[in-house]
Amino acid sequence: MKCPNCGYEENRVIDSRPLSKENGIRRRRECEKCKYRFTTYEYVSLTTALVIKSNGTREEFNQEKLIRSIKLACVKRPISADTIQLIVKEIENKILAEGLTEIPSKAIGEVVIDMLKDIDKVAYIRFASVYDDFENVDTRSTAVSGILKKAIISPEDDFLIDIIVFNDNIYSVIKKR
Repeated sequence: MKCPNCGYEENRVIDSRPLSKENGIRRRRECEKCKYRFTTYEYVSLTTALVIKSNGTREEFNQEKLIRSIKLACVKRPISADTIQLIVKEIENKILAEGLTEIPSKAIGEVVIDMLKDIDKVAYIRFASVYDDFENVDTRSTAVSGILKKAIISPEDDFLIDIIVFNDNIYSVIKKR
């Protein structure tokens, strides 16, 4: 650490304190040469992984983008923002724990699907149907019925699934009777 006054590289730490609201440390330092005192802040820097998209391009892992896509699947469902935040944090922790520098978007999607399956069946079906990117009504219908089997929706749940085509877009409406 260079002294901001004289540029000398040798200094000593006089005081260290953890930051209360952030993950970091505040250090009070004194230059060995000119005795100038200054403050430095140190933060943990976590390297973010690159996400390999389906078209082969790479972009930095974006927590906000993942939150948005999960929120979209959870619209009008009894899932709190804290739960969504927890899902994203767990995915980030898995990436960091495994030390991955690159991860396919497909792998992230599969983790989200697995987690939503245990939290909310409808959100799980919504996310999976967008994630699988269906091309026509037949594949969508077949896949949704397959997803329903995977979701283990019991007869007591009594869900209605409507496949709607509007302006060449395919929509599925999932309602509880």
